[in-house]
Amino acid sequence: MIKRILFVVLILASATMSAQRNNSSPYSSFGIGQEFTPKTVEQASMGGIGVAFKSDYQLNFINPAGNADLRLTTYALGGLSNFLTVDDGNTTQSGSSTSLNYLAIGFPITKKSGFVAGLQPSTSVGYSILSQEFDEDGELLEVSRFKGEGGTSRLYGSFGIYLIKGLSVGIEAGFVFGTIDNSILNQRDEVHLGTKYDESIRVRGTDFKLGLQYKTTLKNKLEISSGIAVKLANDLSQNGSHHLYSLSFSSGGFEIPRDTLSSGSINREVTNPMRTTVGFGLGKKDKWYVGINSEYQSEFENTGDSDQDSHRFGSGLRTSIGGFYIPKINSISSYFERITYRAGVRVERVGLQVDGTGTGNNFGTINDFGINFGLGLPMPKQISSLNIGFEYGQKGTTNNNLIKEEYFNLRLSLSLNSTGWFRKRQID
Repeated sequence: MIKRILFVVLILASATMSAQRNNSSPYSSFGIGQEFTPKTVEQASMGGIGVAFKSDYQLNFINPAGNADLRLTTYALGGLSNFLTVDDGNTTQSGSSTSLNYLAIGFPITKKSGFVAGLQPSTSVGYSILSQEFDEDGELLEVSRFKGEGGTSRLYGSFGIYLIKGLSVGIEAGFVFGTIDNSILNQRDEVHLGTKYDESIRVRGTDFKLGLQYKTTLKNKLEISSGIAVKLANDLSQNGSHHLYSLSFSSGGFEIPRDTLSSGSINREVTNPMRTTVGFGLGKKDKWYVGINSEYQSEFENTGDSDQDSHRFGSGLRTSIGGFYIPKINSISSYFERITYRAGVRVERVGLQVDGTGTGNNFGTINDFGINFGLGLPMPKQISSLNIGFEYGQKGTTNNNLIKEEYFNLRLSLSLNSTGWFRKRQID
C-alpha cells in the first residue's frame, strides 16, 4: 500500500514542481535566477556538508559516489518554506514562499552499487521591485516596476559503485528545463500611456557530475572519510520572445495593452561554470559525525545577460562545517535518545557582484551566511524518519545602494525506507 501511495504522490509532485514559485529574493533577478544547491534536509541541517558522508539508508545529493552505500530502498520527499526580510537601507519589506524542494527514490542494485533518480529545483526567479523617482519638491515623476517569476528544474539519475574496499565512484546526469518570465513596467507623470517590456524564455540543457569517496575504519571504530564531487561546466540554451508595448490602466488598476512598439525572438546560451566540492569527515557509525566541505565555483564564461553595468559573475567559494549526534539509536526506554540532532554553519562568497550605482565602476561582492540545526525524528518500528531543519541567515549588504536580506528557512522531509521492489519476498 505504501508504494502505491508514494507513486501517486511522486506523480502529482512532478506535475506541480516546475510551476511553483519558490523564491522571493531580489537577487534572483540576475542571470537565470538564484541557484539551488542540491542537498537533502538532513544535509542542509548540518550546514550543507555531505561530500564525504556515507549512509546505508540516507540519500546523498552532493556526491553521487555515496549511492554505492545504499542497502535499503529509500523514498525522499522534501519541502521548503522561506521567510525573507529585505532592507535597502531606508525601508524594509517582508515576503514568504513555500515549495516542494525535492523528490527522489534510491535503491541498491548490487551489494556494491546503488542508483538514485529524482526531481529537484535548479534555479528560481521570484522578485518584484518598485523604483520611484521624485523631483526637488518631492513630487513623483516616474515609477518603474521590475518583476520576474519562474525558474528551472532538473530531472536526474545518479549511480555509484565500489571499485575496491573503501573506495567508491559515482556519476550523475541531469536534464534541466524551465521557463522564466521577466517584465519592466514604466509610467511617467503627465504621460497618458505607460510602457511595458515583457520577455518569456524557455531554458533547456544537460549537466553532469562526477564523484569519489574513500572511507577507512580505525581500531577504535572511528571512521575517517573523504570525498570530492565535480559538477562539470555546462551550456543551457535560452529561447523565447520579447515584446515592448504601450498600455493604459482601467479604473480597477488592470493593464490594458495598446500598441506594440517592437517585438522579436531570443536565442542565446548561458555557460554555467565548473563547481568542485571537497570534504572530510570523522565519526562513529549511527552515533556521531562531524565534517567539513569546501566548494569552489570557477568564473562564468558567459551569463547570457546584456546588462553588465549593474552586475557581473565571478568565482565563488562556500565553506560548511557541521555534523550530527544520536544518543542511543536502539534505545527502548527513551524516544529522545533515538532522535538525530544536527547542526552546522555555512559561509559563502556568492559568485555574484552587483553595482548598486549602475555605473559599472563600483561592484560589490555578495556574501551569504547561515546557521543551521535540525532533528531527525524516527518513525515507530521503522528506519524511516521525519526530518525538520531550521536555518537563519543573512545575505548581501546595504552599502553602495545594495540590498541586505535576512531570512529564515524551515525545511521538512519524509525519508521512508523499505526492502524495496528489487528483492524477492520470502513469504507472501
